[in-house]
Amino acid sequence: MTDEHGEHTGAAASGIPEPEAAAGFPGEPDGLQRLWTPHRMVYIGGQDKPADSSAQQCPFCLAPSRSDEDGLIVARGETVFAVLNLYPYNPGHLLICPYRHVADYTDLSEEETVELARFTQQAMRVIRAVSAPHGFNLGMNQGGVAGAGIAAHLHQHVVPRWGGDANFLPIIAQTKALPQVHADVRALFAKEWNA
Repeated sequence: MTDEHGEHTGAAASGIPEPEAAAGFPGEPDGLQRLWTPHRMVYIGGQDKPADSSAQQCPFCLAPSRSDEDGLIVARGETVFAVLNLYPYNPGHLLICPYRHVADYTDLSEEETVELARFTQQAMRVIRAVSAPHGFNLGMNQGGVAGAGIAAHLHQHVVPRWGGDANFLPIIAQTKALPQVHADVRALFAKEWNA
């Protein structure tokens, strides 16, 4: 793009190539760059959702049977484990899950309740040491109507937050920019968890 004086402006001036006009489409090019994230459609479309609410279909029941790397598990306890959220709200989003396939918080044993709380505290310490967030969202969505994606297996969200981490992408594009791949985050968190 050029301004009225013939000077380059916008994307071209910063070294980013100008967007190409879509052949055969009406109108003028809008000058916007596109961040394509087609992998998000798997989550939005529900292809990875369990076929039913049984333990055999539950991703939180299946994860502990895999290696830590393949299951995205950061730490294992006696009654609970910490696992990366496959579809994180923010980078480093952890879930604390009981091994037992139980849906309701009131159904946890005393031992599970205590270890879940301790794992949540340790998760916060680990994330602070590795990523230095400014705050956290902690919570459980109890039931599908309350927003639980996997309602049949209780899980505590530990979501790191940074000042200014909310932007337009999730609002208008159902897209979240994540600067690290899960394998790298899992390795960093696992190392710090056991430090």
